[in-house]
This record gives sequence, structure tokens and C-alpha cells, in this order.
Amino acid sequence: MQLKNTLITLICSFTLSHFFAQQDKLITNFMFDKMSINPGKTGIDMYNSICATSIYRNQWDKVNGAPNSAVLNIEGSLERFFKGGIGLAFYHDAIGFSRQNNLLLNYSYPIRISNVGVLGLGIGLGIMNYGLDPTWVPPTTLTDNSLPLGFAATNLDANFGAYFQGKDFYIGLSSTHLSESLLQKSVAGLDQNYQTARHYYLMGGKTYNFNNEGNSKIDAQVLLRTDLIKYSFDINMRYFYTVNNNELYGGITYRNSDAIGVLLGFSPIQKFTIGYSYDITINKLASVSRGSHEIVLKYCYSIKTPKPTISRNPRFL
Repeated sequence: MQLKNTLITLICSFTLSHFFAQQDKLITNFMFDKMSINPGKTGIDMYNSICATSIYRNQWDKVNGAPNSAVLNIEGSLERFFKGGIGLAFYHDAIGFSRQNNLLLNYSYPIRISNVGVLGLGIGLGIMNYGLDPTWVPPTTLTDNSLPLGFAATNLDANFGAYFQGKDFYIGLSSTHLSESLLQKSVAGLDQNYQTARHYYLMGGKTYNFNNEGNSKIDAQVLLRTDLIKYSFDINMRYFYTVNNNELYGGITYRNSDAIGVLLGFSPIQKFTIGYSYDITINKLASVSRGSHEIVLKYCYSIKTPKPTISRNPRFL
């Protein structure tokens, strides 16, 4: 049984790193995670407000060593103090024996293009930490130089992106891991390393309103990701309905590499959103996987503009 679990773990790691060729996380609710893969989105269309978004993903449930991801994005546009959006993007990704942590500080400079929309040009700078802590069975006593040893290393990381927000549509182009940093460490006289690869993202979306009141609409989106060796894409569509200031949505998504997903969400107040998605596995792991689960929490806080003060000379009161 232990050997079977180990083999499944290796299959998962091999599938993620070779078949999909993706070192970055896969998120079904990518519409809530634009900032971490495209720093140009940071703070766009968020006048004097701050938003925090948390996403947890349990991929391929019940498969030993399958990916688990956690995301925390905080972004805002404080135009009272300076021009541009600023944000902090963190995510943790665990796959098999490996652990990856990314922390980046984003800045986006907005350029308003007439009445068409806003173009954000952004950069993200930070660090990436990668660790490997394997337990190989077998062997238990002999050292096999073909098997990697445990190690942990940290290096610089950088992202760049351009994001255009129109009235009812958006489009973005970005790249992550621009530095293609090498994370390496010598363990027991053997060099252990992990090479990051530059990834590219193309995203876009459009909103269709069904009436003038705006309480019924469809939101369609697409995300393409590639490292110029392999690629995968997501197509997503959600239906929104608003009643008594409460917004509900339901939708479906398709990922060509592994899943068809169902999305549900609820916003009891305009500042707070909770969402859930369930992915049905459609690749070769479908026989052992019970699907993938995702939970999204988002909260936004608006900074009130202070009222102007008027001073008068007491002589004229």
C-alpha cells in the first residue's frame, strides 16, 4: 500500500512538471487571482479601496501527494496619496515531496486612454522559496545518486504584465519568473537544484448585461498559460443575478488539461464575496481522484474621502 502511494505521488509530480509543464499553480477561480500572475491588474479600477482575496485549492482529492495550493492577494489603489496600484501577492504550493512559496510586491502604473478604459503596466518583485523533503521507499539504507535529496533554497523572482480594463471587458498579457532563477544547494556533496521557467499568460473577459437595471448578466472569461513547451487553457462562464442587493452567481469552466468545473458564489454585501468550485477530473487520474475543491473569500474596504474643511477669520463671523 505504501509503495502504491509512493508511485501515485511520483505520477502526480511527473504529470505536473512534464505533461502540463506548469510550475505555477492552477486555479479554477482565476478571475479572483489576476494580480498574482499579471501585476498590471494591481489596483486597476479600485479608486481609494483595498481588497483582500484568499483562495484554497485541494486538487485531485484523495490522491496521495496531489497538489494543494493557498493564495493570498492584497491590493489597493490609494490615489489620494500617489498614482498607481500597489499589492502583495503570496501563494503556497505543495506537490508530493515539494513545497513552493512565492511572495511578491506589485506596482501598477495606470494610463487612462480617453473614455475607452485604463491600461495598467505593472511589475512584481519578490522572492521564491523551493524545498524538497523526500522519503524514498525503497531504498531505506542505501543512497541512490539518481534520486534527489532533501534541500531548500531561496532566490529572487520577478513578474511583468500589461492589463487593459474597458467598460465591460478586459484583456491582459503577462509573464512570471522573468529572472528564471536557479535555486540550488549542496547536500552531502551533491548539488541539488530547481530551475524556474518563464511562464506566459494571456487573459480576457467580457460582461453581457441583460437589462438596464443590471441585475442579470453573464461574465465570460478565458485564460491561456504556457512555458512555450506545453500549454493549457481555461474557459469560464458565470451567470449573475442580483436581488435585494444580494448577488448570486453560478457557472461552469473547462480546462483542457484535466477538468470540467462547476462554480457557485454569493455576495451578501457588495464588499464581501464567498465562492466555491468543484472540478470533475477528466484526465487519466479520474479513476482514483474524487475531483478538486476550491474555496474563495474576498473582502473589500473603501477609504472614505474626508470632507473639505472651511476656515473663516473670526473678524468676519
